[in-house]
Amino acid sequence: MTASQPRSPRLIVRHFLAMGMALVIGALTLSLPAHAQQSAQPSTQAQADNDALPVEDVQTFAEVFERIKRTYVDEVDDTTLMRNAIRGMLGELDPHSAYLDKDAFEALRENTEGEFSGVGIEVGMQDGQLTIIAPIDDTPAARADLQAQDRILRIDDTPTESLSLQEAVDMMRGDEGEEIRLTIMREGEDAPRDVTLTRETIQTESVKHELLAPGYGYLRISQFQNRTGEQARDAIDEMRDEGELKGLVLDLRNNPGGVLDSAVDVADLFLDSGLIVYTEGRLPDSDMRFSASTQTSAPDVPMVVLINGGSASAAEIVAGALQDQQRAVLMGTESFGKGSVQQVLPLNNGDGLKLTTALYYTPDGRSIQAQGIEPDVDVVRGRLEVAEGSGINIREADLENHLRNINGDTERSEREASLAESDYQLGEALNLLRALNVLPRAQSSD
Repeated sequence: MTASQPRSPRLIVRHFLAMGMALVIGALTLSLPAHAQQSAQPSTQAQADNDALPVEDVQTFAEVFERIKRTYVDEVDDTTLMRNAIRGMLGELDPHSAYLDKDAFEALRENTEGEFSGVGIEVGMQDGQLTIIAPIDDTPAARADLQAQDRILRIDDTPTESLSLQEAVDMMRGDEGEEIRLTIMREGEDAPRDVTLTRETIQTESVKHELLAPGYGYLRISQFQNRTGEQARDAIDEMRDEGELKGLVLDLRNNPGGVLDSAVDVADLFLDSGLIVYTEGRLPDSDMRFSASTQTSAPDVPMVVLINGGSASAAEIVAGALQDQQRAVLMGTESFGKGSVQQVLPLNNGDGLKLTTALYYTPDGRSIQAQGIEPDVDVVRGRLEVAEGSGINIREADLENHLRNINGDTERSEREASLAESDYQLGEALNLLRALNVLPRAQSSD
């Protein structure tokens, strides 16, 4: 369209409506009544100036809106454009703020309740790339050996660099039985590889437990759901029913987080006093403090907490609280570093707004955000393999027709040997617990 060509009445009306919207908003936000301007204190006036919408920026937005409506290759309705503008505004704030339509809000609720349909991974944006925070136990993603920090380059044939976090999550959700292909790039590998997964209805039990050896318990928390604190307390009681609990491994590896209250409940199981976590934000209602109660399930049991790069958010809150209060020894590798608080705010149209409103801090005042939790003992993931000819791989119990010890526990010995081979970090945690029990006896003897 040239300057000499007349514009259609419809375009002219839309143009003036858009520009009028900008001017009206600008007038309402930038102008104060004369008597208010005279009586306003300098600080109040400065705050009003800071809160005002800049006229030029609003006019630019209206101009872009109008030009998209007029010239974009496909016709786009006003509602879609406005929703996209909102999503873009939130997406540029941080990786965790998002606009939630009704389906997304329902998906968020399902996550906290522990049932949804998908492949079973928690994802986030890291350095502009879709990154796995943690696979969920006993899901297609976990069985395919997807790991924390794996980058997802494509979902089926769609490059993820063009997707928002919410769009990527929506694409990975789907009906049970449907296949999805993810292109994965893992650090240390030369080229990306394709992994085909079949979607399932994910019904996650967030707490599992067993005895690693007589008196030494293992408590695995895969994520923090509404009932995780209650389930963890029941698990501890069941292990205690089998005898004295001399040590406990709390496994928070590849735990992507979840409900804040549940994290506080779990930490409270092992603490009888003191601060667990506090939050700070711009608004007064964003500042919260959570402290331990005097009623605990295991206040004196020696503990080792396992963490890794997939331990995030609520998992880091528990680990940080137990570390700062010197209640447990942290073992593994540095955690993910997701230390921000999101609130879900309902909107008048029935949708929701997930907005970062505060940061978490450990009892000693450490911010988790982009820092993570450093373990007390660094132990990388691996497998224990005994070299041939080392002379340490043959024991009496390995000899054919060896005499059995009637007081021995062959099943436990085999379990511990298998543990050391399959999960080196967990095997080392058990060894450390035993050492923690030996030290008091040695000191008493001295």
